[in-house]
Amino acid sequence: MNRFADRLLAMLLLAIGMLCFTRVYFALGGGGAGEAFASARLAFFGAAGVVSALAALLFWAGLLPGRSTHDPKTPLFGRGAETQPGGRPRLRRLFAVVPFLAVLALVADQLGPWSRQPQDAGKSLIAEQTVPSAPEGQDVTSAPAPEPEAIQPPAPASPSEVALAPPVSPPEAAPAPAAPPQTVAPLPQAPPPQPTQPDGHREPVVWLAVAPDGLSILSASTDRTIKLWDIDGKRLIRTLGIHKDMARTALFLPDGARALTAGDDGEIVLRQLADGAVLHVFSSGQNGGVNKLAISPDGKRAVSGHDTGRVIVWDIEKGSVLHVMPGHDWSISGVAVSPDGTRAISGSIEGTLKLWDIGTGKQLRSWHGHERGPYGVLFMAAERHLITGSGDYTIKLWDLDSGREVRRLEGHSGTVYALALSADGKRLLSGSLDGTARLWDMETGNEIALFDSRSGPVYAVAFAADGTVLTGGYDRTIRDWPAGGGDAVALFPGAPE
Repeated sequence: MNRFADRLLAMLLLAIGMLCFTRVYFALGGGGAGEAFASARLAFFGAAGVVSALAALLFWAGLLPGRSTHDPKTPLFGRGAETQPGGRPRLRRLFAVVPFLAVLALVADQLGPWSRQPQDAGKSLIAEQTVPSAPEGQDVTSAPAPEPEAIQPPAPASPSEVALAPPVSPPEAAPAPAAPPQTVAPLPQAPPPQPTQPDGHREPVVWLAVAPDGLSILSASTDRTIKLWDIDGKRLIRTLGIHKDMARTALFLPDGARALTAGDDGEIVLRQLADGAVLHVFSSGQNGGVNKLAISPDGKRAVSGHDTGRVIVWDIEKGSVLHVMPGHDWSISGVAVSPDGTRAISGSIEGTLKLWDIGTGKQLRSWHGHERGPYGVLFMAAERHLITGSGDYTIKLWDLDSGREVRRLEGHSGTVYALALSADGKRLLSGSLDGTARLWDMETGNEIALFDSRSGPVYAVAFAADGTVLTGGYDRTIRDWPAGGGDAVALFPGAPE
């Protein structure tokens, strides 16, 4: 057994020696010894390689026995006890320690700052590339530099030569060549300045909601504010409230007199629209910030999705918690409530969708619907179908009875971040991080219109009461687009930067 171990050790020492020799070889550029070999670093690797190779030979030949070991089959005492030579433990340790130090030095030499190329290497390479090449067959280094020709003063002319020489007229000046015609490209025009208004949002708009009467809009922004806008008057009614952290959602209650707002501070605030007064605060506590919020059609229940992966059902009238549903392993990216108010859907950032019973808090179905998070989630009016828009750039229509994908809408080149369904359920509006909003025909799945903001991601979409399209996004502006396509109107511009 000891003999076998010594031979394994010999093979390891031989490998270490080869690494040391290889390090010396590459440091010298594969050539002969030069100034680099005089360094202590390379001298150490050379010596370590020799010691490792010698140790490998000695261990392989069995010339460095260790301490005596006892065979468990023989007695410890008495005549039957066997003894073995004491070995050479100090010499064994010496030949084992030096290669071990060599390994440490190899690691340090590879990771140390001296292993990097000098900063002037790139400059020298550029200099080499700019040196002109010599004609084929000529040695540039040995070719002498051309010497300037000696300038000899002209010999004085004799008087007869001067008299007989015909007068020399100065040569006629050659006409200057005509300048070639030029075509100068015009400078690119700077984009027109974006309109601003002092009371606009100061950061991206991430949520839009239209009032039940269609006369006003709620917007939420990463600047933490919730604003209430008058559509017809094109003015800010009031800043409805301010969250302690990024505002995420702002929803009108069916009565048109109150609103629920939520944000990353983990609070869901019931506010009065008339003056912004806070009526009640629902705090999620340790369940984390509120990523998305949905309200039942009757306004009695609210469902919130949190960054801890939990889904909470709230009783708005009683101001209490009905259920905390910890089914997701990842942060919630979207939630929605069915038209009859009995079920809720939640999606998490890894693509999982879960269907819940709001009354009991039980999970009804779970499936992996997207490769990335579904940020837009909507029930269709028939309640048997669900629409999701995702980070995998797709929009999918699902059959809730079977969990089967019915249709896929493709066209966006970025995360589909927001969805809105028209009142008649025939048109779908999507907003994407690719900077566009798109209008889809739900019956055919065809794209009807494209709205290109040309000013960054679109985070929020909604249908106005007259059927036009509303968008909000990175440029802090709420825009109104014709439903058939065309240029937008900056309905409520952002604040000056």
